[in-house]
Amino acid sequence: MFIKKYIVFLPQIYTIMEITIVVVLLLVGIIFFLLELFLIPGISIAGIAGTLFVGGAVYYAYDKIGNTAGHLTLLGGIVLLGIAVWIFLRSKALDKMSLKAGIDGKNDPLKDVSVEVGDTGVTSSRLAPMGKVKVKGHIVEAKTNDDFIDEGVEVTVLDVMNTNILVERKVTE
Repeated sequence: MFIKKYIVFLPQIYTIMEITIVVVLLLVGIIFFLLELFLIPGISIAGIAGTLFVGGAVYYAYDKIGNTAGHLTLLGGIVLLGIAVWIFLRSKALDKMSLKAGIDGKNDPLKDVSVEVGDTGVTSSRLAPMGKVKVKGHIVEAKTNDDFIDEGVEVTVLDVMNTNILVERKVTE
């Protein structure tokens, strides 16, 4: 009689255990998906693990509990993932992880160099089509638009831009 009493409740305990397994698999899968979306972007182990856990929960629900439970698990997993992403985006956690510093520096290689159009210089490296030119004692980045210029050739400045200068071979008369 004692054993018969507990055998009657065994299917209910079995179903509760199955549901617990499905819920735990879903939650672990959603946690891995959140890790993938917000902490480890790209296709990584967290995304693969999240897919496997959620897929495992859906498969387990269909296989062990039934079609209705499988449908509910599939729909519930999608809804829970959507809700979890929405809550995470609305929380302050994302603000704490984001970079707030602004970049106020500038790259101005010609800042202290007074190079003007018409100045002459000598190539310090081959211009193919970019290289280095020594003008007024300063070595600056230069480019040419017509041909390659070897090292040690005299050049004339055609244009001064923000980060480099445009040169051509010095015309000898």
